[in-house]
Amino acid sequence: MLSYKTIVKDFKKNKLIYLMILPVVVYLILFCYKPMYGIIIAFQRFRPGLGIEGSPWIGLDNFVRFFKDINFWRVVRNTFTISFLNILFTFPAPILLALLLNEVQCSWFKRTVQTITYLPHFIAMVVVCGLIHQFCQSDGLINDIVAFFGGERANLLIQTKMFYPIYIISGIWKEIGWSSIIYLATLAGIDQEQYEAAKIDGASRLQQMRYITFPGLMPTISMLLILKMGQVLNIGMEKILLLYTELTYDVADVISTYVYRKGLLDADYSYSTAIGLFNSIVNIVFLVSANKISKKLGQSGLF
Repeated sequence: MLSYKTIVKDFKKNKLIYLMILPVVVYLILFCYKPMYGIIIAFQRFRPGLGIEGSPWIGLDNFVRFFKDINFWRVVRNTFTISFLNILFTFPAPILLALLLNEVQCSWFKRTVQTITYLPHFIAMVVVCGLIHQFCQSDGLINDIVAFFGGERANLLIQTKMFYPIYIISGIWKEIGWSSIIYLATLAGIDQEQYEAAKIDGASRLQQMRYITFPGLMPTISMLLILKMGQVLNIGMEKILLLYTELTYDVADVISTYVYRKGLLDADYSYSTAIGLFNSIVNIVFLVSANKISKKLGQSGLF
């Protein structure tokens, strides 16, 4: 166990480093840990005029109410469906891009592809969703292409069967390049002598990728997958709010958007807090479970 003298000595030695992390620590305390006190209202019938201390205590009634809510299964089903599709398609996409770029020998082509794929990340989500609305309208670009090949025009965003493909494809387009950076950095750290030895042994490029490149990526993949599982119910609320309509609630309404409507639009603060707390608890369960499974499979874990 670290002694007080050791801590003080380390602080004096690395005081500039501690000074650099001070803004982050202050941010976490003010905006992440201090607001956790408000979780109490999930167990109350909160009234702003009475405050947290004066509002009546109702125990688990808000949670029971959510489980009995007519929309419970819809929002939970949609949240898990979109999360599963994200993990199935969006998560592997940057890995595949990194593997392909790692095999490119032409440096100018590699830099060009990286730049083009990085750029969408810096476009604001509201702009991206505005573009999606423009492209998916009945007179938009996508319908122009469909009509060119003899198809019928239709507003794609009001069709429930099209919401998931639009959401996933646009997500891949926006984040594939940026998310591939960490995998490219991992690939750059793989010992190049392994590739030289493999070439001498007659291994093909595909065999080198299978037995050297991919195993070298596995610790990073497992770590990021664990983090992804810890956010399985945290679907990007902003994007869905900007894309969904009442016609697509059946497939697009998720826990985060339901919390937004109940908490901010209906001013049902206690109920929305209870739903948010339920969401966080489920995420923690998934995080711990994914971490244990990763360790049992021989991969690294978060803790």
